[in-house]
Amino acid sequence: MLNNNNNDPAKILIVDDLPENLLALDALIRQEDRIIFQASCGVDALALLLEHDFALAILDVQMPGMNGFELAELMRGTEKTHHIPIVFVSAAGKESNYAFKGYESGAVDFLYKPLDIHAVKSKVHVFVELYCQRREARRQLQALEQSRQAQEALVQQLQTAQGELQGAIRMRDDFMSVVAHELCTPLNTLFLDSQVRKLQLDRGNSAIFDATYLQKMVARDQRQIQSMVNLINDMQDVARIRSNRLSIRPHPVELSTLLARVVDNLSHQAAAAGSTITLHAEQPITGHWDEFRIEQVVINLLTNTLRYGNGKPVDVSLTTTAEGASIAVRDQGKGISAQDQQRIFEQFERVAGNDHAGGLGLGLFITRQLVEAHGGSISVQSQLGEGSVFTVTLPLAAAAETALGRSAPEHEKIVG
Repeated sequence: MLNNNNNDPAKILIVDDLPENLLALDALIRQEDRIIFQASCGVDALALLLEHDFALAILDVQMPGMNGFELAELMRGTEKTHHIPIVFVSAAGKESNYAFKGYESGAVDFLYKPLDIHAVKSKVHVFVELYCQRREARRQLQALEQSRQAQEALVQQLQTAQGELQGAIRMRDDFMSVVAHELCTPLNTLFLDSQVRKLQLDRGNSAIFDATYLQKMVARDQRQIQSMVNLINDMQDVARIRSNRLSIRPHPVELSTLLARVVDNLSHQAAAAGSTITLHAEQPITGHWDEFRIEQVVINLLTNTLRYGNGKPVDVSLTTTAEGASIAVRDQGKGISAQDQQRIFEQFERVAGNDHAGGLGLGLFITRQLVEAHGGSISVQSQLGEGSVFTVTLPLAAAAETALGRSAPEHEKIVG
């Protein structure tokens, strides 16, 4: 049998219009694991029934106003009370046929006065035990339901994690495939060039290696090597960003001079792409930034623009804003769809339909991380067929040195 000591006490309602009957019945059935409520009329009983959850209601049949049968009918018609077991008590003799009417009213038992003490205690005990069993069953069902919901949530989390893991594996495999392709292209070119040179040397044709040939050969080799260096540097930066080790070391930097230097350095690359880069910087702007990282931001934006700009002119402008300095890079390329604008700043993402353009899809991701590490922001405005404008806004005072964590010294970075 269930022990109710560790649960809330069972509540029992006794209803009788005679106070002495209430006191006598209360004394008879009271125990430590029970709370006895008394009511001297049907109206008071209904108020208690609507307020509490009772294990049992013991109703006197013959009461003025509302008798026990009428109270029972009201209880059976009310959602909150229709399940409460009812035991009727009557001083009328068995020949009055009250018991039959009581059972018709929904009673579970009928007692006659004078009450049999042992029978009353035994019956009340049974109903209290049944109530406690039902309550424990409900508790266990609730616990099972909570456990089921927790298991469903766990399964959902596992399925989500599995999906993310599978996505990460696919991303890794795709990334490794792209890395292999991007590295193989310059490596194959270098290998074929070296084979041609070796063949010429083996044939004794060293005379062809004049100054003009050597200059072209060195320039071509440098381009291929620099391409591989850039790929490796991008992968190193992503690894540092993910491990919170990419440092920002701000010091005074004059931005228009930096932009002029980058534009000049990329002029040959722009010419090779059939494009030109024009800088509009009407006045110098000095702020506290990491010069190497800001230069990296501008190079990434311009390289990206030259790659997707369809060989058309590119404009770079520098202006002051209320937030600090603003760098805008405008191209006249095919533009970027609204859907692509939401994802191009993520890792390994490239504009749809431009996968043939090369690269790992890391440039804009690294650029955004570097800009935000300076306390700035980057945005893109574009419409298909009308080109794109990438705008970087930088506060004049950058974030603290450890904005992205502290990396290995910069001399560890590969320099092409």
